[in-house]
Amino acid sequence: MKLVIGGSTGFVGTELVRQALSYPAITSIVGIGRRETPVPPGSVDDGPKLKSVVCENFESYPDHVRKEWENADACIWTIAVTPMKLKSLPWEEIVKICRDYALAAIETLAGVPRKDGPLRFLYISGHFAPRTRSEIVKPLNDHGLTDLALLRGELETQILAFADQSDGAVVSCVAKPGIVAGPGRDLPVVPGLPKIELRDIAAPC
Repeated sequence: MKLVIGGSTGFVGTELVRQALSYPAITSIVGIGRRETPVPPGSVDDGPKLKSVVCENFESYPDHVRKEWENADACIWTIAVTPMKLKSLPWEEIVKICRDYALAAIETLAGVPRKDGPLRFLYISGHFAPRTRSEIVKPLNDHGLTDLALLRGELETQILAFADQSDGAVVSCVAKPGIVAGPGRDLPVVPGLPKIELRDIAAPC
């Protein structure tokens, strides 16, 4: 199985790489990010299985990225703006990072050569991300996260719709974890928001 990990140098992406390296069914890993994807501490890449792909433009993927994505069986997409960084970026940039990058990725992956079977695309969203305004919950308003959550909910709908319209070429799904806990992370308690350990969110099915 060839797996593409979008955001492979991030908090969740690094754990995905670590577990994928130790999972025999995954024979090839393509980590994509703005910088090199290292082998995580404590992991060994004897294959080597991990291919690091540095990309500067996540809206229009260049040929060298498309080449590395050929024959990919699955993609896990983790790239997004975290709530902590929300105020440091203009809204237009947030939309690009949280929505446009993922849509460009699934469209590109669906268009590159693949030997057989559908492309499986997993988008990691957020627990409270509403797909309609009627689903907005109080904690989003309390913490000023309503627009970001709606954006991610909109992307969920688009990712699922893309697969529905692909005539079976793409299978997509959405994960909606709560707060991701890990070593050394001091996390707030938000009413109604569940917590999941990093090792569990990245665990192979």
